[in-house]
Amino acid sequence: MSEPKEKIKLLFLCTGNACRSQIAEGWARHLKSDCLEAFSAGISPAFVNQTAVEVMAEAGVNISAQRPKHVNELIGIDFDYVITLCDNAYENCPTFPPNVRHIHKPFYDPAFMPGTNQEIMAAFRNLRDQLKDFVQKMPEILQTESTE
Repeated sequence: MSEPKEKIKLLFLCTGNACRSQIAEGWARHLKSDCLEAFSAGISPAFVNQTAVEVMAEAGVNISAQRPKHVNELIGIDFDYVITLCDNAYENCPTFPPNVRHIHKPFYDPAFMPGTNQEIMAAFRNLRDQLKDFVQKMPEILQTESTE
């Protein structure tokens, strides 16, 4: 009998660990828990955005128990990949060991979008769907994305 394959450990990193990284972690846990062990963190964590929680619930994914974490809380985890989801996290990403592959895949943050409630909800749903598409292509896409 063969040994079970070890899951790929990946960290979704953004500025506040409020929206993008929380949604990405939620999708990875929901869609890819058989092959991915997902974490999320921020450079300057704040709070989990309640609109992100709401739009994920609409899609059948509960992220309400997730909490914001500073990237330093996850020191000691041997990540295979760090995926920065915004330019600020990319520019301020801490140094990880050389064996950790870094992917930069920026996504728009709807939390700062002006507009009506309908427009803001539409932007959050769009982000949710974009991140779902990105995560659904894992782990294969991890090999093809540009890395440092």
